[in-house]
Amino acid sequence: MSREATVRGAAVLGPRASGPWSRRVAALLAVAGAVVVLVPLAWMVSTSFKPESQVFRTPLEWIPSQPRPQNYSEAVTLIPFWRYFLNSMIVAVPVVVGTVLSSVAVAYAFARMRAPGLRWLFLLVLAGIMLPGEVTLVPSFLLFKTLGWVGTYLPLIVPAWLGGGAFNIFLLRQYFLTIPREQEEAARVDGHGFLSILMRVIIPQSWPAISVVAAFQFVGVWNDFVGPLLYLSDQDEYTLPLGLAFYRDIYSTQWAHLMAASALALLPCVLVFFLAQKAFTEGVVLTGRR
Repeated sequence: MSREATVRGAAVLGPRASGPWSRRVAALLAVAGAVVVLVPLAWMVSTSFKPESQVFRTPLEWIPSQPRPQNYSEAVTLIPFWRYFLNSMIVAVPVVVGTVLSSVAVAYAFARMRAPGLRWLFLLVLAGIMLPGEVTLVPSFLLFKTLGWVGTYLPLIVPAWLGGGAFNIFLLRQYFLTIPREQEEAARVDGHGFLSILMRVIIPQSWPAISVVAAFQFVGVWNDFVGPLLYLSDQDEYTLPLGLAFYRDIYSTQWAHLMAASALALLPCVLVFFLAQKAFTEGVVLTGRR
């Protein structure tokens, strides 16, 4: 066998030989990342079952020797937990609906419409992704104060219906571009208009991307602390992130009850993730087939 043939054979066999090792390294990195993410969650759940005197005992006990499941029942009575839970739902549901509807409409316009300066307008929208949210806090507050909306849920809900956010628009536009134009042209020949094509052709094929937008938006709004802190003044209207702060005072913090309430507050986000997990998988499969 010639030297050139040997080199060519090694070049062909090299990636295959290194394939299992690369998969093992990727698996190890995935496991390491999962451990980093899950350790704080495990500490939260473990602490939620501990007596207050054992929270910071060393060495750390991951499984409490004297578990107190009543921490959960006490946590929801020390503060109006379910009222704050309902307030969070009152904010999160309209925000998710408004974000999905508005971002789908804007993204479809950017993906399919043709107009002078539309590309530059899209670049301007993309620039909004790089703009920190803290930069807009003061002008937004002054605007909502002028409108008389401070002290209500309107500043938290209405902006979601006015575009849906730059990142969501970008994500959906890129997904819409993968849908063949021939389908829309066939629908247009059948007499369908812009809105009908969006509802009958685009949205049914875009549920994976739409589910991602809805899930990310729900988690972001559910965990939002700054927005409600800035615009809400009545404690009866507080959302869960603000309500959890009542487990802390100037002298001490009820860590066991705080962790129990935090675990309960985390459940909707976990539920949303598992409901959207199938859509995530379908999105990867469909994208790979196109």
